[in-house]
Amino acid sequence: MSLFIIALLPFLGALLPGLMIQAGRRACGMTTLFVTLAALLGLVTHLPAIWAGETVTASVEWLPAIGLNVTLFLDGLGMMFAALILGIGALVIIYARYYLTRDDNMGEFYTYLLLFQGAMVGIVLSNNILLLLIFWELTSLSSFLLIGFWKHLPEGRQGARMALTVTGMGGLALIGGMLLLGSAAGTYEITEILARRDVIQASPYYVPALLLILLGCFTKSAQFPFHFWLPHAMAAPTPVSSYLHSATMVKAGIFLMARLWPALSGTQEWFWIVTSAGLITMVLGAVIGLFKHDLKALLAFSTVSHLGLITMLLGTGTAYGAMAAVFHILNHAAFKCSLFMSAGIVDHEAHTRDIRRLGGLRHLMPVTATIAIVGALAMAGIPLFNGFLSKEMFLEEASHTVLFGSHWLVPVLATLGAIFSAAYSFRFIAHAFLGKTRDDYPHTPHDPNFGMWGPPAFLGLIVVVVGCLPFLAEPVVKLVTADVIGDVAEVPGAHLALWHGVTPALIMSIIATVGGLILLALFTPLLRGWDAAPRPEAKQIFDALIGLCARGAERLTGGLNNGSFSRYASVFTVTVLVVAAHAWFTGTLGPVTREMLPIQPLPLAGWILIVSATGLIVVFHRNRLTALILMGVIGTMVSIAFNYLSAPDLALTQISVEVVTIILLLLALNFLPNTTPIESPVSRRMRDGILAAVAGLGTAGLTYAILRRDFAMGTISDYMLDNSYDGGGGTNVVNVILVDFRGYDTFGEIIVLGIAALVIYAVTEALLTGPVRARLLNRVPDQEQAGDAHPLMMVVVTRLILPVVLMVGAYIFLRGHNEPGGGFVAGLVVSIAVVMQYMASGFAWANERQRYPYHGVIGAGVLIAGLTGIGAWLFGKPFLTSTFGYVTLPGLEKFELASAMAFDLGVFLAVVGAVLLSLESFSRMARRFGDEPSEHAMDIDPSRDIENEGA
Repeated sequence: MSLFIIALLPFLGALLPGLMIQAGRRACGMTTLFVTLAALLGLVTHLPAIWAGETVTASVEWLPAIGLNVTLFLDGLGMMFAALILGIGALVIIYARYYLTRDDNMGEFYTYLLLFQGAMVGIVLSNNILLLLIFWELTSLSSFLLIGFWKHLPEGRQGARMALTVTGMGGLALIGGMLLLGSAAGTYEITEILARRDVIQASPYYVPALLLILLGCFTKSAQFPFHFWLPHAMAAPTPVSSYLHSATMVKAGIFLMARLWPALSGTQEWFWIVTSAGLITMVLGAVIGLFKHDLKALLAFSTVSHLGLITMLLGTGTAYGAMAAVFHILNHAAFKCSLFMSAGIVDHEAHTRDIRRLGGLRHLMPVTATIAIVGALAMAGIPLFNGFLSKEMFLEEASHTVLFGSHWLVPVLATLGAIFSAAYSFRFIAHAFLGKTRDDYPHTPHDPNFGMWGPPAFLGLIVVVVGCLPFLAEPVVKLVTADVIGDVAEVPGAHLALWHGVTPALIMSIIATVGGLILLALFTPLLRGWDAAPRPEAKQIFDALIGLCARGAERLTGGLNNGSFSRYASVFTVTVLVVAAHAWFTGTLGPVTREMLPIQPLPLAGWILIVSATGLIVVFHRNRLTALILMGVIGTMVSIAFNYLSAPDLALTQISVEVVTIILLLLALNFLPNTTPIESPVSRRMRDGILAAVAGLGTAGLTYAILRRDFAMGTISDYMLDNSYDGGGGTNVVNVILVDFRGYDTFGEIIVLGIAALVIYAVTEALLTGPVRARLLNRVPDQEQAGDAHPLMMVVVTRLILPVVLMVGAYIFLRGHNEPGGGFVAGLVVSIAVVMQYMASGFAWANERQRYPYHGVIGAGVLIAGLTGIGAWLFGKPFLTSTFGYVTLPGLEKFELASAMAFDLGVFLAVVGAVLLSLESFSRMARRFGDEPSEHAMDIDPSRDIENEGA
């Protein structure tokens, strides 16, 4: 199966749970499980190649100019993480099917879960760091939805916000670090970056890139000082905790450190930062975890501690440390996921996770107790369980690690962390499952059905099998280790075994186990001391920082964004003037190379008319109708100027836009006062006038200077003229530019046009359902209204010209590729014809004859334009690449057919839909203002009067 299919399956599958929940919870769960198992099966098909030491790749060019290509690769490390993500994901899906109650929206939950799953698979398969960053941010967003799934719980919402804030900020740092890494390596492909270790570490970008990348990894994997978000994420449903916080989200940072290990490790900066952060996190998480009473909180801090352990191993920079890290990633995923599920079962059955209210559960829940005890013993590092093996390797590596010149610092801290790790593991067992049965449980617990205990039992079986038969895991661990360390070092020859003799690691392990039992025995006095000791609360510090940032942002934006458009325009204009003045006085201006053309009377008259109308707008701009008329004059003169300068396409577009704009603005003015009140003092108006004059004169002077001199470089217009026919199949260069050379711009513009029309509709709807509606209903016109709103002459004329205009619009549309015209102009022409029907015959009459919703017309236009662009991909061409050919039909001359015509059709529909939706919005306001819709097209109809008299 293609890597692309494996990566896309969870995203495509996310569309199904919301639909399948209609068929029942079982169907929804089975569908979600099928999607995950299908992706896992596709992954397994590549196992023989990976086992043989090969790397599977897949690539599609997307934006090669900026180095953003969709390239995926699968090696041993990617295979291990992808298998964990999909395999444990399948178990979590089964577990969640029975854990979630009927009050929980299972379809929504599984949708979020598959989105997160797809993002995680994308991270571990990405071969392009820019693509990896996209998936990285998707994990933050989808995990936010999962953690905050129980929206009715305040702690759930807060935990989701905290996780998104911390990991999101880390993601921003990671973006900067990855871009620096790509610049240092000269490539954004991960496989190439890993081969350029010396180049990267010799680059001045290495240290800043390392700091930013580690910041992103530490926030994701809850390393000190960013560890606090993970325990607060425990407010999520237990299936989320068991998935995100055992094998997926919190391992994303670990994965990235392992993935970039060959390129970034081996330096003092890497060693000091990564090893120190890992040690501190491991010890701190273990100490705090011992004193937590919530089962999930205890497991959360144990997760923080074990993530610190793995981070420390990667930080040592040795091949043995990397192998120990790989082994513990696997072991931790197995026992921690089973422990979270077991804690969820206890909560589900006993209705509490407070360990102080538990105890004796082994008598009431023997199956659950067995599974949980197996996982906890593995977490404590007890022999015959998988955690013991990787803990021994960790202690062995720690005993040989020298930090800050000290030979004992790392071994002592590692042993201390192991002691507290054993202590909280033993407490988890003793205080929750051992002891006598109580009679004050919130709810009498019992073992659930197989659907809930089956998944953790399967993981518990893996824990025992690997713990007793470690040689079964050795080939996998060494295969993955080889891909982690790359060509930097050789895979260690050490074997995974239960007995290596009496070694420093064994002694440290015995000390940890005995020390853990001692701490458990002394837990009560230790707890009193812990509660009495003053200590900073990470949540309070976080809330204070967020509050400080919010207040600072509020002051800053309040000072800059005070709602005064004139202030914004003034600041912008002054900034431009200062920058332009600096460029003008410090730059060089070449000699004049072009002579002035003689001034003709006609252009001079047009220029005087434009300048006069512009000046009159400044004087009479407070009268809205006068200003609108003057704007129409200016627009008309601009159209004439385009035509005079041999730009008929622009002239057609300008005059069409002018007509539509004036009509729509006239409709809008119907709901506004005739004049704009004076709100600015004279001093401010004088200031604005001076700024406007200086900016206008500066722009005019710059334009004059440019027009009198030759360009420093050749213009792009030469390319357009030379390739318009051969490349785009049209002789109308303007149209070919719009639908071919710069078709992507046009595609974006029609989307923006459609959005603008939808915004007008939404604003109108809000006005008509709010307090403004009463003002519209009670508004009394300040002038006498016309007696006939729909004059007979106008009705007749618009009816007669409609088919003619439609035919002209079709003609303009079809000729646009070779003559002035095209979809945009045709859309405006047809819009004008339809607008005239509304104006002449009334909204109600015209709307009854309208068969298609304008929202749909806009959507159809954008969809047709987009599909036309996507069609080029089917032929291996970039998006929106056009093609053309000539066709001969019987009875007709040979004529051209171009794929750009379909794109132009999309433009046409989007323009028509946007204009008419805006018109409909204004018309709805007019109807609710008090105009009763008439079923007749004309107010005056003699035949209707005769019929009424006869009746």
